[in-house]
Amino acid sequence: MGTATWVRFPPPVKGLRSEFLRICSKEELAEKAQDIEVTIPVKKSQETRYNLDPGSFFVNRFLGRRPDGVTINEALQIVYILEFERSTDRDRGFLEVKDAEANEQHKSIICALKAAAPEWEFEQISFAVGNHGSVVESDFYTKLKKLDIQEGKEDKLFADHVTQVCEAHNRVIVSFLQ
Repeated sequence: MGTATWVRFPPPVKGLRSEFLRICSKEELAEKAQDIEVTIPVKKSQETRYNLDPGSFFVNRFLGRRPDGVTINEALQIVYILEFERSTDRDRGFLEVKDAEANEQHKSIICALKAAAPEWEFEQISFAVGNHGSVVESDFYTKLKKLDIQEGKEDKLFADHVTQVCEAHNRVIVSFLQ
């Protein structure tokens, strides 16, 4: 039986995901986030915000990084950052490309959390769906196993996932036909 707590889209605490407050204080995380974010270049599109308040820009940028979900296994002290994404599925390596992009996207979150709570482990798990509706079943089940999903629930989660993907594709197609 799984021991992980599944958390889906909880409300942020002034931009900070409330789950993170279960493992470290907001102040610790903000301090570590500042140290990491200053090493990431300010993009041209961010310059105006940076110039308005350079003192709080980096912490605010960190707080604006919101993964799609978080699951915490308190017994094993592991936090999984979850990302759900779409990708072209015409190329064979689409999963690897999307995983790499998602890892880069949330690298500062994981680094700041590791620095603020070194006794915990942190890992990102990305669930990719192809633009043509493909879901790599073996990849999906491998990731569910890592999340310690309760035995017997994996097939229902996969079926629900595929159903939602198909419904989303149907809404897009219908919108083009109207």
